[in-house]
Amino acid sequence: MIDILEKKHAILVTEFDRYVVEHPEFAAKIPRNAQIVLQVDGDEEYNKWSRQIAEKQREPGQKLVYVKVKGLRPARSRLLRPEVAFA
Repeated sequence: MIDILEKKHAILVTEFDRYVVEHPEFAAKIPRNAQIVLQVDGDEEYNKWSRQIAEKQREPGQKLVYVKVKGLRPARSRLLRPEVAFA
């Protein structure tokens, strides 16, 4: 089960990184050097696991910031005009 949670976390972290790059006003709300704790509506198993990981990684005195998300949109390809070529 942890493998599934780790994969989900990796996807969420990647999407979170994209989001803060695309929305600097959102990123500005997060204190520097804060420990980010991702939380997903309705997924208590993941949320508990994420909080535990954050606590283990947290440095003394480091602020915790919970980022709650409703979920993820379905994945879709970002390829631009792919072409098929034969050898």
